[in-house]
Amino acid sequence: MTQFEANFDGLVGPTHNYAGLSYGNVASLKNASASSSPKQAAKQGLKKMKALADLGMVQGVLAPQERPDVYSLRRLGFTGSDAQVLQAAAKQAPAIFQACCSASSMWTANAATVSPSADTLDGKIHFTPANLTNKFHRSLEPQVTGNILRATFNNSDYFSHHQHLPDNEHFGDEGAANHTRLCGNYGETGLEIFVYGRHAFDTSKPAPKKFPARQTFEASQAVARLHGLQSENVVYIQQNPDLIDQGVFHNDVISVGNQNVLFYHEQAFSNSDAALQEIKQKFSGNNLHFICVKTSEVSVEDAIKTYLFNTQIITQANGDMVIIAPTNCQENPAVSNYLAKLVTQNTPIKEVKYFDVKQSMQNGGGPACLRLRVALNESELAAVNPHTLINDQQFELLNTWVDKHYRDELKVTDLSDPQLLIESRTALDELTQILDLGSVYPFQQI
Repeated sequence: MTQFEANFDGLVGPTHNYAGLSYGNVASLKNASASSSPKQAAKQGLKKMKALADLGMVQGVLAPQERPDVYSLRRLGFTGSDAQVLQAAAKQAPAIFQACCSASSMWTANAATVSPSADTLDGKIHFTPANLTNKFHRSLEPQVTGNILRATFNNSDYFSHHQHLPDNEHFGDEGAANHTRLCGNYGETGLEIFVYGRHAFDTSKPAPKKFPARQTFEASQAVARLHGLQSENVVYIQQNPDLIDQGVFHNDVISVGNQNVLFYHEQAFSNSDAALQEIKQKFSGNNLHFICVKTSEVSVEDAIKTYLFNTQIITQANGDMVIIAPTNCQENPAVSNYLAKLVTQNTPIKEVKYFDVKQSMQNGGGPACLRLRVALNESELAAVNPHTLINDQQFELLNTWVDKHYRDELKVTDLSDPQLLIESRTALDELTQILDLGSVYPFQQI
């Protein structure tokens, strides 16, 4: 049976903004409070989705969260009409208000962890939304994320959906941003690699000192149990604490895997030799490629700045792999030179394609942050909500929808405008009809 790896990209929402909310995310903090362009950001994302679909990839789209999150503001004691809630929160608690306006759901790599049917005991694809407890603004996402995933993968014969882990820092879970999978073909049993930042119940173990380690070992273990993964098909690796302190807030900022390729920086992992040896021992496919980028070739600073490892690696129909990179990589001499050399070497990676996703990059996420990977066979793909798959028709519909509803420019001060909330809800209500999602947002369920 034919196997695919589908990429489901998060659609940038109509209130896309820069609020500098992620302590430990250098790019996010650098661009705090700058004006954003929701329309440009959404169109950049859609253009990347369409380009991958045109390359023959299975490409889907996941709806954004509703923001501002008036419901969370009401839980925090703000009362009155929606307009009164927005204006009171913006005036009395601006930091909390900005958190409830976050555009962070666009980084779909943090939406969930996904295990393909080839890896799971019951032979279904399993989804666990990330609880994202380390950041208040992201901890608001899991419930609606779960709704959107269930509406997208809506056939219980093929898909199993779990509740997110308990909302506690001991089980801090950042989803696929700290998870990757190595395999031969996508339909074969793979090796699922969970990368964590710290042990929550054993503080004697190494941990970063400056920035928080968002993923815990215990959360990774819990997701593996929920998904019915066998121990021989799982590897747990600790991320290098020193790199977290340098701004490598997720593993996908410093390494990425695809099929039989693990592409990583030499400083990525703690106890790297032992971790890589375990991967070699457990990997069941052929011709495993470790592509290690030396510090002398690309510094950690340049890797973070350009998001070299937050690129997508995709496999084309002919078996060759292509790196989908942000234009920031092309503009950095060290990174550009490295990638030009990489495609000439004896690895499956034969080409680099550059995309302009600067609206996302400025808020702290590259191409790989924008997508959730789902390995599917033909029957599973047929069970996916077809309206969420990108083709010529859906691409045109979504671009027209963006043109109709999105603002060209948005300042942080615009977020308390009651009209923006009305515009956003009108847009999202129409989007759920385009994508045939049903009532996934709280405002639709009143």
